[in-house]
This record gives sequence, C-alpha cells and structure tokens, in this order.
Amino acid sequence: MLERAPPRRPPGRGVTPQSQSSGGHRLPSSPSSASMSAHPLDRPIWEALADRHAAFALGDPGARRYRPDISPFAAARDSSIEAQSALTGLLPSDGALVLLEAGPIAVPPGAIVDKEAVGVQMVAETLQPARLDGRVVPLGDADAPEMLALATLTEPGPFLPNTHLFGGFIGIRIDGRLAAMAGERLKPPGHCEVSGVCTHPDFRGQGLAGLLSAIVANRIAVRGEVPFLHAYASNTGAIRLYESLGFRIRCEVSVLVLRRP
Repeated sequence: MLERAPPRRPPGRGVTPQSQSSGGHRLPSSPSSASMSAHPLDRPIWEALADRHAAFALGDPGARRYRPDISPFAAARDSSIEAQSALTGLLPSDGALVLLEAGPIAVPPGAIVDKEAVGVQMVAETLQPARLDGRVVPLGDADAPEMLALATLTEPGPFLPNTHLFGGFIGIRIDGRLAAMAGERLKPPGHCEVSGVCTHPDFRGQGLAGLLSAIVANRIAVRGEVPFLHAYASNTGAIRLYESLGFRIRCEVSVLVLRRP
C-alpha cells in the first residue's frame, strides 16, 4: 500500500477457502527476518520481476524495473558492482525509480536519493473472512481512467495509467462514482500483495477500505498464496486496520526514491 509519497531525505503457502461463519483461518507462518535467509518477501520487487511479472520487466539479469506506464518500482539482483551498475542504467533521464526491501538498501553509483522512508511489511496470519457486499464489482481496462483519478486524489502509492494491469482490482460505486477500490500488486513466489487501497474523501468512514482489502486478501488466500502488504511505519491508522483483518508486521522495509544527478 504505502500511502502517500515518502518524505524527502534529510541530510546525512496457501490456505483453503473459509466459510463466512468461521472465525478466520490461520495461514502458514512467514518466518521473521531474523530467522530466515533469502525469503522472497525480503526483496519482493526483484522476486516478482524475476518470476511472475517478467512480462512487465525491463532490464537484464543484473537489474530490472517495471514498464514506466505500470510502476516506478525497480530492484538490483544483489549488491554486486555489476548489479548495482545495471540498476543505475535503468534510471530514467526524467523521473525516478522506487526501491523497497527489508533492511538497508545500497545506493547504486551515479544515483542520488531524492526521498527515503521506513515502512512495514505485513503478512496475513489469521485472515478474517470477508463479508458479502453486492456493491462490489470487478475493475478493469474500462475503469482505468477513474481508477487513476481516484489514486491520484488519494495517493495509495505509485499508481500510473496501466497500474491496473497488476490485476485483481475491485471497487464500489456510489451514485455512479468510484468510491473505493483495492487490488493486487507485487507477486513474489507463493505470495501476492494487497495494494491500491483507497477511498474517495466523500465516502470515508463507511468501512469501504477494510471491506475491499479483506475481499482481495481472501481471494489471494483461496488461490493458495499468502497475502501481504506494505504501509508506512508512521501510518498507524492503516496498520491498525490491517491488524484487525488478520495481518501482522513481519519486518520493517526501507523505501528509496532514486534519481539521476
């Protein structure tokens, strides 16, 4: 999720479907960062681009980024000079790349850090069942302009003209207006991120974000994947919401926005 832009840098496995009457299904645990090595969620951008999102990727074996009409996310394969140099080569002449990983992120040579932030990565542990709501509709290509307008207004994280191609987006319309939406984003092996969660200011306070997040997460779980998401560490309201849905904090993540000098 990672709502809103990060501040500028200061100096210096699957589950089975659950019934609506159940109290929630406990998902397979995802090991903490202190007890694991090379977990796919440590570097979710690279893991997604190297696997299920390869069709959206630009770059080479050393570093990859998403198509610029889909997402500004990018990642190097590792901290080697070769991979870091490849990441520098992906920096656009006008624009930025966004990196997100567990722990510190190496700044590649020839790049400057425009912004940085600390976020949290949350995984579904005991996922609460989603309630049924007849207003929920799938969103796709025909809805893309409205989705982009809503995301531009509410800033649920990077959202570009073709971000909806990540798939899994659903929404609720009220009086013909797109009031809220949620969908999917990064897909490292065995996992899928809940993202793009936002509600128009005119329709907040109705529980729409929680409803749609729960539906997306349950659909991911039914497919046999572990739902996860990101939020800025300072966004305590969003963190509390996701905890109420059955997510727990797995680790902190670093977020860097890189540009050319």
